[in-house]
Amino acid sequence: MSETPKKKLFSRKEIVEALRIYRFILPYKWQFITGMILLIITSGIVSVIPGGFGNLINAASPAGDALDKILAILKSHVASDIKLAQIQEQVTAFKSGINPEKIKDIGFLLGGVLLIQAVLSFFRIYLFEYVSQNAMAAIRRALYEKIITLPIQFFEENRVGNLTSRISSDVSQLQDALSNQLAFFVRQLVLPIVCIPILFTVSAKLTFIILGILPVLVVSAVLFGRFIRSISRKAQDKLAESNTIVEETFQSADMVKAFTNEAYETRRYGVINQAVAAIGMEAAKYRAGFVSFIIFAMFGTIVFIVYAGLNEVALHHIDMGKLIQFFILTIFIGSSLAGLSESYTVLQKTIGASERVNEILGEESETKVEDENLADPIKGTVEFKEVSFAYPSRKDIQLFNGLSFKVDSGQKIALVGPSGSGKSTIIKLLSGLYPFQAGEILVDGKDIRNYNITALRKNFGTVPQDVVLFGGTIRENIAYGKPSATENEIQEAARKAYALEFINSFPEGLDTVVGERGVKLSGGQKQRIAIARAILRDPKILILDEATSALDSESERLVKQALDELMKNRTTFIIAHRLSTIREADTILVINKGKIVEQGKHHELSVMDKGIYSNLLKLQYDLE
Repeated sequence: MSETPKKKLFSRKEIVEALRIYRFILPYKWQFITGMILLIITSGIVSVIPGGFGNLINAASPAGDALDKILAILKSHVASDIKLAQIQEQVTAFKSGINPEKIKDIGFLLGGVLLIQAVLSFFRIYLFEYVSQNAMAAIRRALYEKIITLPIQFFEENRVGNLTSRISSDVSQLQDALSNQLAFFVRQLVLPIVCIPILFTVSAKLTFIILGILPVLVVSAVLFGRFIRSISRKAQDKLAESNTIVEETFQSADMVKAFTNEAYETRRYGVINQAVAAIGMEAAKYRAGFVSFIIFAMFGTIVFIVYAGLNEVALHHIDMGKLIQFFILTIFIGSSLAGLSESYTVLQKTIGASERVNEILGEESETKVEDENLADPIKGTVEFKEVSFAYPSRKDIQLFNGLSFKVDSGQKIALVGPSGSGKSTIIKLLSGLYPFQAGEILVDGKDIRNYNITALRKNFGTVPQDVVLFGGTIRENIAYGKPSATENEIQEAARKAYALEFINSFPEGLDTVVGERGVKLSGGQKQRIAIARAILRDPKILILDEATSALDSESERLVKQALDELMKNRTTFIIAHRLSTIREADTILVINKGKIVEQGKHHELSVMDKGIYSNLLKLQYDLE
């Protein structure tokens, strides 16, 4: 039977993953290096302080040694041979042994050392915090930038709560390691290395007793760190899952209330929240047991050291000052070892967090933030040539197989068909949101895969059915189509979308806050803001996805006029269920099961016997 290979404290892969995160501190490397130097210096200063305390004790109480010498003389001579001069000399030493000047000098020296220690510690803490705050800001920005530039399928495969947890919880874990825990870990390693040689100079016998307990503590810390890492990773994942539920329910609060599912969601969150607590309690149980063991072992050792040390003093092997020095150094070493396991555990958690962060940072972006100004103008001719496509998550189900059609620049093309037929997918393929498996999609005769995707999308404008507004002001939401827009341009776009009247009716006007996802506005108001946003963008290719579906009759009439103006000299794709909105389209494509089954103008398709379009038209008339 082959032996299972022993796991190292940190594997090579783990170390590499952790060091990859530390690249974010490179712009602040000199502050970091200075902080490390100050950390080592302050650790060294700490190790000499116990010696100063020992000298202070000896300076204040040398009389005991003088008395011992007097007694030794008395015992070694008979009364007749006592030398009064020797006794007088020792008595004088006894009386003058306590030297106030020496005590004062040692006290001032200790005070100066402690002041230096305090000043250096201040700059060390400040420098580490400076590095960690700036590095974490860079990591959060890099992580957000990476996520926001990833393809749409990444968002389909990862829940929003998990992604926000990466930016919040995991980065916070890294910050703790870069600032506090890294300094503690280094200090806890440096202190024993510096203090143990000093212990040997004080008492080799007592030092060997201390070293007897060290292997037990170190091995226990390693074993505990390995075990707690898996539990901590599990707790982190569960916490991210619970955050996902919170975000989903808060974002869809209207749906929760519409279905009166407050109790259901509370129970659902309660179950996972209890699971997080259970994992936390499991980790706490093992951590508490380990800490209890450490406390028992360390304080038991300290009690034994005090006992053995007093015996050494009684046997005149060391003086009381040396014992005090040894005892303080022992406490330093003990506290370092006790904290070493906790720091090791935190660093293990940090490696887990760095792995998850690096995993996202290693994803391949579809766009680059610096490409935002590469907006090459296009004319708007679109052609699909034998395009085949299956969703990445459902590769075995072919949606399109040899899809072909052409739209000339400035034409209005309507996509009609039952739900799931592929209308919206055509737009997503044209926008480069999904990769297609075969064929070509040409814009102005050039394959979209040869375009800079950011430059291509700069030429698109969208008015969706389900309007997405951000939680800021109306001005910010309209300007989202063109962030550099002037006040006059925003006002004009709102006017053309017939939105200016209701905007001006608000006390704050364009500065009215729309609320989360535009909750403070009606459906029609949100729709017109989305239209104003598209007008401001001035796209070459316009996409209208049921753009008037949420409007009342009067608003629809006004907005239709605005859309008619907007669609002039632009290639326009209209996805429609209400067929009355596409009567004037240059071409209507009827999509069914991923294929174009009918093609023509409204008056041509409406009279086709047993045609899908004419049947849909009749059904709508019957419903109306």
